[in-house]
Amino acid sequence: MIGFTLDERQLAIKEKYRDFANRFIIPNRLKYDKLAEFPWEVVKAAYEEGIMNGPMPIKFGGKEHSIFDSAIASEELGAGCVGIGISIDANTLALTPLYLAANEDQQKKFFGIINELKAVAAYALTEPNAGSDVAGIKSTAIKHGDKYILNGHKRFITNAEASTFITVFALTNPDKGARSLTAFVVPTNSPGIEMKPHLEKMGQRASVQNEIIFRDVEIPEENRLGDEGTGFLIAMKTFDRTRTGVAALSLGNARAAYETALDWAKHRIQFGAPITANQGVSFMLADMATELEASRLLTWSAAWAYDNGQKNAGKLSAMCKLFASDAGMRITTDAVQVMGGDGYSTEFAVEKMMRDAKLCQIYEGTNQIQRLVISKGILKG
Repeated sequence: MIGFTLDERQLAIKEKYRDFANRFIIPNRLKYDKLAEFPWEVVKAAYEEGIMNGPMPIKFGGKEHSIFDSAIASEELGAGCVGIGISIDANTLALTPLYLAANEDQQKKFFGIINELKAVAAYALTEPNAGSDVAGIKSTAIKHGDKYILNGHKRFITNAEASTFITVFALTNPDKGARSLTAFVVPTNSPGIEMKPHLEKMGQRASVQNEIIFRDVEIPEENRLGDEGTGFLIAMKTFDRTRTGVAALSLGNARAAYETALDWAKHRIQFGAPITANQGVSFMLADMATELEASRLLTWSAAWAYDNGQKNAGKLSAMCKLFASDAGMRITTDAVQVMGGDGYSTEFAVEKMMRDAKLCQIYEGTNQIQRLVISKGILKG
């Protein structure tokens, strides 16, 4: 049964990731927000400090973190910088199909590459006409002998330009549509891959997203993950495992904004008293604190449900992603409002946190799609 306090092992995970954020993420977050480039400096430190790939098996360089453990860790990364946090966590997103569907030889090979090179991978599902609608994917991987020939166009692919290989989803039989969706591991240096410059974004600028064009890219048959036609199931199982991470990153970002605004408000004197003496401000802080607690408890509930094989885990993961990211947008916006001109200034990080919060409502399934998932879960009973 889930408890409302963390045990010693979980507290150690929380402290380890918080310490990492304090030492490596927070000192670099504004720099990478301005540079808008992949935070290699922090990712290399994450490998050295044992932060990368926590949910993966120990034999493949991970820590075998449960989904609950990962939620604890991601909150701390998000409190440091959600953009840098997603650069770290997106590696887990790309490796999860390997964890779920790769055979032993594939796991040994590709996890070996990641750990030996201290590299990152990317997860390529989204296309210009297939965002929320995965069934709209048009990329194809047609078999010719012992190879597949990949052609297509992927968009908004996190970590792509920094990646060593990409987990790509494509149709092996276009006539069957999404029923032929199949997952492949594609080395990024393969001939025929065109990597577009990364997207310029409003927020999460420490995380890079690229457009990728595949033109007659040859994929060895041994790089196919699972059987042909299992890609849709692999993708959905991957999102069920990772949505709680997005919720936790959003929660961490919102917590950092709230804590900054609270500390600032306690020391901001107006009309002879701290502005916290004004109910207009103190009530905003009360609402922010309440939404933070609710976000955390819902995220923990979803993580626990997944770890314990509960039937409602998918619905709860959609709920926590929806609620935490919507709350995160409200909390960061209110943090800027509490701090007034200082909140709007780049002298403080809360304006960045507000910009960063928006994308959490969009990626890994928009919040409108999360509502669709939740409603289906409710009506199914």
